Amino acid sequence: MQVVIFCGGRGTRLMPYTVEFPKPMATIGDKPILYHVMKIYSHFGHKDFILCLGHLGEVIKEYFQKPENIEKDWNITFLDTGIDTNTGGRLKMVESFIKDETFFATYADGLSDVDINDILRSHNSRGTIATLVAVKPQTHFGILEIDYEMVKRFIEKPTLDLWVNGGFFIFNRKIFDYIQGNDVLEKEVFDKLVNDNQLHVYKHDGFWKCMDTFKDLTEFNQLWKTGPKWTV
Repeated sequence: MQVVIFCGGRGTRLMPYTVEFPKPMATIGDKPILYHVMKIYSHFGHKDFILCLGHLGEVIKEYFQKPENIEKDWNITFLDTGIDTNTGGRLKMVESFIKDETFFATYADGLSDVDINDILRSHNSRGTIATLVAVKPQTHFGILEIDYEMVKRFIEKPTLDLWVNGGFFIFNRKIFDYIQGNDVLEKEVFDKLVNDNQLHVYKHDGFWKCMDTFKDLTEFNQLWKTGPKWTV
Protein backbone atom coordinates (compact mmCIF):
# COMPACT_ATOMS: atom_id res chain seq x y z
CA MET A 1 0.00 0.00 0.00
CA GLN A 2 1.03 3.59 -0.57
CA VAL A 3 2.16 5.80 2.29
CA VAL A 4 1.49 9.55 2.18
CA ILE A 5 3.81 11.54 4.44
CA PHE A 6 3.25 15.21 5.29
CA CYS A 7 6.67 16.88 4.99
CA GLY A 8 5.81 20.48 4.16
CA GLY A 9 5.43 22.34 7.46
CA ARG A 10 7.68 25.22 8.50
CA GLY A 11 8.72 23.63 11.82
CA THR A 12 8.67 26.97 13.64
CA ARG A 13 9.33 25.39 17.05
CA LEU A 14 12.70 24.22 15.75
CA MET A 15 13.83 27.66 14.65
CA PRO A 16 16.53 28.67 13.76
CA TYR A 17 17.39 25.12 12.56
CA THR A 18 14.47 25.16 10.14
CA VAL A 19 15.68 28.32 8.40
CA GLU A 20 18.07 26.16 6.38
CA PHE A 21 16.76 22.62 6.93
CA PRO A 22 13.17 21.31 6.91
CA LYS A 23 11.99 19.67 10.11
CA PRO A 24 11.79 16.15 8.57
CA MET A 25 15.57 16.33 8.00
CA ALA A 26 16.38 16.73 11.71
CA THR A 27 18.83 13.91 12.41
CA ILE A 28 18.41 11.02 14.83
CA GLY A 29 21.62 9.05 14.91
CA ASP A 30 22.94 9.38 11.37
CA LYS A 31 19.57 9.53 9.57
CA PRO A 32 16.80 12.14 9.27
CA ILE A 33 13.64 11.48 11.27
CA LEU A 34 11.79 11.14 7.95
CA TYR A 35 13.96 8.13 7.10
CA HIS A 36 13.05 6.52 10.44
CA VAL A 37 9.34 7.04 9.69
CA MET A 38 9.72 5.44 6.25
CA LYS A 39 11.70 2.55 7.72
CA ILE A 40 8.80 1.68 10.04
CA TYR A 41 6.39 1.32 7.11
CA SER A 42 8.99 -0.45 5.00
CA HIS A 43 9.44 -3.09 7.70
CA PHE A 44 5.76 -3.99 7.38
CA GLY A 45 6.01 -4.27 3.59
CA HIS A 46 4.79 -0.82 2.57
CA LYS A 47 7.50 0.79 0.46
CA ASP A 48 5.64 3.08 -1.96
CA PHE A 49 5.92 6.60 -0.55
CA ILE A 50 4.41 9.94 -1.55
CA LEU A 51 6.21 12.82 0.14
CA CYS A 52 4.09 15.98 0.37
CA LEU A 53 6.77 18.66 0.18
CA GLY A 54 6.57 22.34 1.05
CA HIS A 55 9.01 24.37 3.14
CA LEU A 56 12.55 23.66 1.83
CA GLY A 57 11.22 20.64 0.01
CA GLU A 58 14.20 20.65 -2.36
CA VAL A 59 16.45 19.66 0.57
CA ILE A 60 14.35 16.54 1.20
CA LYS A 61 14.18 15.71 -2.49
CA GLU A 62 17.93 16.07 -2.96
CA TYR A 63 18.67 13.78 0.00
CA PHE A 64 16.28 10.98 -0.94
CA GLN A 65 17.22 11.00 -4.62
CA LYS A 66 20.64 9.66 -3.66
CA PRO A 67 20.59 5.83 -3.73
CA GLU A 68 22.90 5.56 -0.73
CA ASN A 69 20.31 7.35 1.46
CA ILE A 70 17.36 5.01 0.84
CA GLU A 71 16.53 1.32 0.82
CA LYS A 72 16.95 -0.17 -2.65
CA ASP A 73 13.32 -1.31 -2.97
CA TRP A 74 11.72 1.98 -1.96
CA ASN A 75 9.63 3.87 -4.51
CA ILE A 76 9.35 7.60 -3.75
CA THR A 77 7.12 10.21 -5.38
CA PHE A 78 8.03 13.81 -4.58
CA LEU A 79 5.00 16.11 -4.69
CA ASP A 80 5.29 19.88 -4.19
CA THR A 81 2.18 20.80 -2.22
CA GLY A 82 3.09 24.42 -1.46
CA ILE A 83 4.63 26.37 1.38
CA ASP A 84 1.57 27.38 3.41
CA THR A 85 -0.89 24.63 2.43
CA ASN A 86 -2.79 23.00 5.29
CA THR A 87 -2.74 19.23 5.84
CA GLY A 88 -6.13 18.71 4.22
CA GLY A 89 -5.10 20.74 1.20
CA ARG A 90 -1.88 18.73 0.88
CA LEU A 91 -3.82 15.48 1.08
CA LYS A 92 -6.26 16.62 -1.61
CA MET A 93 -3.35 17.20 -4.00
CA VAL A 94 -2.38 13.54 -3.64
CA GLU A 95 -5.72 12.22 -4.94
CA SER A 96 -4.63 11.59 -8.54
CA PHE A 97 -1.53 9.70 -7.33
CA ILE A 98 -3.41 7.15 -5.21
CA LYS A 99 -3.61 3.77 -6.96
CA ASP A 100 -5.82 1.72 -4.62
CA GLU A 101 -8.92 2.18 -2.50
CA THR A 102 -6.98 2.36 0.76
CA PHE A 103 -3.73 4.08 1.72
CA PHE A 104 -1.67 5.09 4.75
CA ALA A 105 -0.90 8.66 5.82
CA THR A 106 1.32 10.07 8.56
CA TYR A 107 3.46 13.01 9.63
CA ALA A 108 7.22 13.20 9.21
CA ASP A 109 7.96 13.91 12.87
CA GLY A 110 6.48 11.07 14.93
CA LEU A 111 7.90 7.64 15.74
CA SER A 112 6.25 4.63 17.36
CA ASP A 113 6.49 0.87 17.79
CA VAL A 114 2.89 0.47 16.59
CA ASP A 115 2.13 -2.56 14.40
CA ILE A 116 1.25 -0.98 11.04
CA ASN A 117 -0.38 -4.10 9.64
CA ASP A 118 -2.48 -4.57 12.76
CA ILE A 119 -3.85 -1.05 12.24
CA LEU A 120 -4.75 -2.12 8.70
CA ARG A 121 -6.52 -5.25 9.93
CA SER A 122 -8.48 -3.18 12.43
CA HIS A 123 -9.39 -0.62 9.77
CA ASN A 124 -10.62 -3.29 7.35
CA SER A 125 -12.70 -4.97 10.04
CA ARG A 126 -14.57 -1.74 10.77
CA GLY A 127 -15.15 -0.63 7.19
CA THR A 128 -14.92 3.10 7.97
CA ILE A 129 -13.48 5.77 5.70
CA ALA A 130 -10.70 6.61 8.16
CA THR A 131 -8.76 5.12 11.04
CA LEU A 132 -6.71 7.18 13.49
CA VAL A 133 -4.13 5.78 15.89
CA ALA A 134 -4.71 7.14 19.39
CA VAL A 135 -1.86 7.25 21.92
CA LYS A 136 -1.33 8.31 25.52
CA PRO A 137 1.19 11.18 25.71
CA GLN A 138 3.80 11.72 28.38
CA THR A 139 3.52 15.03 30.18
CA HIS A 140 6.51 17.40 29.99
CA PHE A 141 6.16 18.14 33.69
CA GLY A 142 6.57 16.15 36.88
CA ILE A 143 3.37 15.64 38.88
CA LEU A 144 3.06 16.41 42.57
CA GLU A 145 0.88 14.30 44.85
CA ILE A 146 -0.10 16.65 47.68
CA ASP A 147 -1.66 15.97 51.06
CA TYR A 148 -2.81 19.25 52.56
CA GLU A 149 0.33 21.43 52.37
CA MET A 150 2.92 18.68 52.09
CA VAL A 151 4.26 16.90 49.03
CA LYS A 152 3.75 13.18 49.47
CA ARG A 153 5.12 11.97 46.16
CA PHE A 154 6.78 13.33 43.04
CA ILE A 155 6.00 11.50 39.79
CA GLU A 156 8.51 12.28 37.04
CA LYS A 157 6.76 12.99 33.72
CA PRO A 158 4.05 10.32 33.90
CA THR A 159 2.00 9.07 30.97
CA LEU A 160 -1.36 10.81 30.98
CA ASP A 161 -4.55 8.79 31.10
CA LEU A 162 -5.82 10.59 28.01
CA TRP A 163 -5.88 9.72 24.32
CA VAL A 164 -4.50 12.02 21.62
CA ASN A 165 -4.01 11.85 17.87
CA GLY A 166 -0.84 9.78 17.27
CA GLY A 167 -0.52 10.84 13.63
CA PHE A 168 -0.77 7.42 11.99
CA PHE A 169 -3.77 7.14 9.67
CA ILE A 170 -5.43 4.84 7.15
CA PHE A 171 -7.81 6.39 4.63
CA ASN A 172 -10.23 5.12 2.06
CA ARG A 173 -10.36 7.09 -1.21
CA LYS A 174 -13.71 8.52 -0.06
CA ILE A 175 -11.68 10.79 2.24
CA PHE A 176 -11.15 13.12 -0.73
CA ASP A 177 -14.90 13.83 -0.84
CA TYR A 178 -14.58 15.32 2.64
CA ILE A 179 -11.87 17.85 1.73
CA GLN A 180 -12.72 21.31 0.43
CA GLY A 181 -10.07 23.80 -0.66
CA ASN A 182 -7.34 24.31 1.92
CA ASP A 183 -9.02 22.49 4.82
CA VAL A 184 -7.12 21.44 7.91
CA LEU A 185 -7.27 17.65 8.03
CA GLU A 186 -7.43 17.52 11.83
CA LYS A 187 -10.24 20.09 12.05
CA GLU A 188 -12.73 20.47 9.20
CA VAL A 189 -12.13 17.06 7.62
CA PHE A 190 -12.09 15.03 10.82
CA ASP A 191 -15.14 16.90 12.13
CA LYS A 192 -17.10 15.82 9.04
CA LEU A 193 -15.95 12.22 9.46
CA VAL A 194 -16.98 12.25 13.13
CA ASN A 195 -20.42 13.60 12.21
CA ASP A 196 -20.83 10.74 9.73
CA ASN A 197 -19.48 8.15 12.20
CA GLN A 198 -16.59 7.38 9.84
CA LEU A 199 -13.52 7.94 12.03
CA HIS A 200 -12.41 4.70 13.67
CA VAL A 201 -9.85 4.72 16.51
CA TYR A 202 -7.03 2.23 16.96
CA LYS A 203 -5.64 2.49 20.51
CA HIS A 204 -1.89 2.02 20.92
CA ASP A 205 -0.46 1.68 24.44
CA GLY A 206 3.17 1.25 23.37
CA PHE A 207 5.95 3.68 22.55
CA TRP A 208 5.09 6.92 20.78
CA LYS A 209 6.94 10.21 20.62
CA CYS A 210 6.61 13.33 18.49
CA MET A 211 9.44 15.76 17.69
CA ASP A 212 8.16 19.29 18.27
CA THR A 213 11.12 21.02 19.92
CA PHE A 214 14.89 20.80 20.31
CA LYS A 215 14.28 19.08 23.63
CA ASP A 216 12.39 16.33 21.81
CA LEU A 217 15.19 16.02 19.25
CA THR A 218 17.73 15.67 22.06
CA GLU A 219 15.61 13.01 23.76
CA PHE A 220 15.27 11.09 20.48
CA ASN A 221 19.05 11.02 20.11
CA GLN A 222 19.46 9.88 23.70
CA LEU A 223 17.03 7.04 23.00
CA TRP A 224 18.99 6.20 19.87
CA LYS A 225 22.13 5.67 21.96
CA THR A 226 20.46 3.61 24.66
CA GLY A 227 18.18 1.50 22.44
CA PRO A 228 15.52 3.13 20.25
CA LYS A 229 12.08 1.81 21.06
CA TRP A 230 10.67 2.50 17.60
CA THR A 231 13.15 0.44 15.57
CA VAL A 232 11.86 -2.71 13.90
